[in-house]
Amino acid sequence: MNYEIQQFKTEFFKALAHPMRIRILELLSEGEKNVNELQAILGSEGSAVSQQLAVLRAKNVVVSVKEGTSVIYSLRDPLIKDLLAVARQIFDNHLVNAISLLEGMRGD
Repeated sequence: MNYEIQQFKTEFFKALAHPMRIRILELLSEGEKNVNELQAILGSEGSAVSQQLAVLRAKNVVVSVKEGTSVIYSLRDPLIKDLLAVARQIFDNHLVNAISLLEGMRGD
């Protein structure tokens, strides 16, 4: 069982291992969006956005629903929003530590 959990985590974090995918998830944390909306916000080509969405869909991180001619994307699990917030806190903690280290070096 532990191996299956480790494998799931590995695949899950691989799905997050791209800056555009992280940004897409941040945007979807705010609410559902279609490809055109994501493309406009990201300032990126639709094909690039679609490619990253396909990875997220394949890894079951996002879900899609067809509405007319549009496909609407949303987070599969709302806890992803919390995960992104925790990652931001960890990043902030690293920055605080780096700033403290630099300040300590300047004080010497």
